Amino acid sequence: MTPNSIPNRGLPKTRAVCFPRGVPASTRSVFVRAAFVSALYLLLSGCEGVPTEGERRAQQDLQTIAAAYRPQHQRPPLPQLQSSDSLSTFLQFAILNQPRVEAAYYDWAATVRRITVARSLPDPEFRFEMDISGIVSSVMPGAMAQFPGFGKLEAAANVVTAESQAKYFVFESSVLQAAFGVKKAYYQHHFLDARIAINQQTLNLLANLEKVARAQHEAGKATLQDVLRVQIEHDRVVTTISNLKDSRNVVLTQFKAALGLSESDLTPPVPAKFESTPLDLTSDRLLAFALARNPRLKSMEAEVHRADAEIRVAQKAQVPDITAGIRADTIMWPFIIRPELRVTLPVWRDKIKAQIEGAEAGKRAAAARLSAEQIALVVEFVEKLYLFREAGRNLELYNGRLLPKARQSLEVAESAYIGGQLEFINVIDAQRSLLDFSLSAVEARVQRELALAELSLIILGTPPAGAPVLPSDAADRTRGNP
Repeated sequence: MTPNSIPNRGLPKTRAVCFPRGVPASTRSVFVRAAFVSALYLLLSGCEGVPTEGERRAQQDLQTIAAAYRPQHQRPPLPQLQSSDSLSTFLQFAILNQPRVEAAYYDWAATVRRITVARSLPDPEFRFEMDISGIVSSVMPGAMAQFPGFGKLEAAANVVTAESQAKYFVFESSVLQAAFGVKKAYYQHHFLDARIAINQQTLNLLANLEKVARAQHEAGKATLQDVLRVQIEHDRVVTTISNLKDSRNVVLTQFKAALGLSESDLTPPVPAKFESTPLDLTSDRLLAFALARNPRLKSMEAEVHRADAEIRVAQKAQVPDITAGIRADTIMWPFIIRPELRVTLPVWRDKIKAQIEGAEAGKRAAAARLSAEQIALVVEFVEKLYLFREAGRNLELYNGRLLPKARQSLEVAESAYIGGQLEFINVIDAQRSLLDFSLSAVEARVQRELALAELSLIILGTPPAGAPVLPSDAADRTRGNP
């Protein structure tokens, strides 16, 4: 018996299987196997799963943000910064250009795509077996597919959906942090110029006082010590101005970094016009709004949802998985069909119990972290609100009462010195008080503006105009359970 005669054993005549006369049996066998594999591939290729509701929402949200932030995965054209531009233009530039914001965005995008992976069935397997004992006695192509237990894929998708929600709020928080970084450097630069201007005014004042001291010395009404005191004070202020001007490079570097610019980029201009952060602090609902909108809290809430979904995943470990398949012996005719079925047996009850209890412990830990963050946010809110009010009271004190009195005191001291009724040291003290009050007023303005910006952006989570974040109604929907 020859090998070529083996495949024909049990087969009807060639005419019965619609092959032309004269076609070798080996060719017919190869054709049948190829047709079987091709049909199997065509049947399985191009398959798509059914997205979950959370997956559809996450993908819609991602498309909404991508259209404004990274259309076609490209950064939109950045505005050309001019000193005459408003602060909002610089905020928009920073949000679009800041690498930390971009990293948070793609972290979120990657997690959204993982939802599809989590809810999809495992890839089917193509199997091919041959029995060879001197001759080929059987050729059995086949396919196997694994079907996780009912609800397992949906539970796994819900875990990743909650994780994507947490990643979104990390992205939103990075947007707010980028805006705050720009505002912080902007306010520091603006008030640095104010400090320099105040010290420059003090130099002019000291120059006038030196003329008075010299005149008194030449008239024999004062000693050279008065002139030296003015010169010492003059030199001290000159050094202060030099230090302040030198620190401008530090502030400009911080402003440049806040805009997401590298060392090789040109130093950007700074908005010439001063703009305060608009915020109504008279509302008694600010704290409630902060607790409802703060992105750090929202991210932790999503972590609680994620832990809850992991509990359901652990509970689904009790459901068996099924693997089903089919093989066909293409040598024999008619084909021998061999179905195959495998079922996992989740018999290790202590293992399943440990998985569930571990997931429940994870949820309790996530809930505790959320509570701790809520407490910390309340403390932070009260602290920043106090700093704002303190700065406001100090600013009113300096501008409304202390500075006018300090100027008047200096004028009186100078007149009394010229009249020989007062020592020059008192004039210097009056001048120092005026300088200190003027600088303290500037510090109070800095504290007030930084407290306002931090309250609005970091604590209340209020995004700047045009920021690529979800609208409040969509964000509220995103916060829901997956």
